[in-house]
Amino acid sequence: MKKNVCRNKRMCMFGLSLLILTLIVAVILGLLAGPSSPITWSLIALLVAVPFVHKKMASQQFVEWKDSYSVGIDSIDQQHKKLLNLINQLQTAVDYSTGEQFEREALDELVDYTKTHFTYEEGLMRDNDYPDFESHKAQHEKMFNKVGEVLAEYEKDHDTAMSNAAEYLRSWLINHINGTDKEYSSYLIGKGVK
Repeated sequence: MKKNVCRNKRMCMFGLSLLILTLIVAVILGLLAGPSSPITWSLIALLVAVPFVHKKMASQQFVEWKDSYSVGIDSIDQQHKKLLNLINQLQTAVDYSTGEQFEREALDELVDYTKTHFTYEEGLMRDNDYPDFESHKAQHEKMFNKVGEVLAEYEKDHDTAMSNAAEYLRSWLINHINGTDKEYSSYLIGKGVK
């Protein structure tokens, strides 16, 4: 995952708009000076490329489900897919200045569903006497403590806090799925959980 280099959304959008406007003016001036100039055509190519480059850079902030994330238990995989979608929804709110209300709703929905998922996951582990249950549960609690810190930051600087939350949750979930979730899943599958 790449880190979001643009921390102030309004300034980044202003900068992008200014770049596009400058390129448009330069192209018009170049065409007025003579359409045969290679500089004019280079500027046109650059102007056309800007939206594609921006889209590519923005899409790197999002996570797509990969088969390698599967833990082999359908219900858990479906919940993980939903969590990734909710993280992407939060990232959209962060990247596109949708407003504090939408950002907060996206974060609240993600936190609420994460609690539901953890309760389900911990229930499966408890019901099947998973030997490393307490350690796994402690990881969940540690993640929620970090989210609590982010929410406290939100009151001071919501743009940075939301960006940090999206980045942290995306990274944490992928690492958690590929690490400890795969450890318990083989145990649960051995107990007959599908």
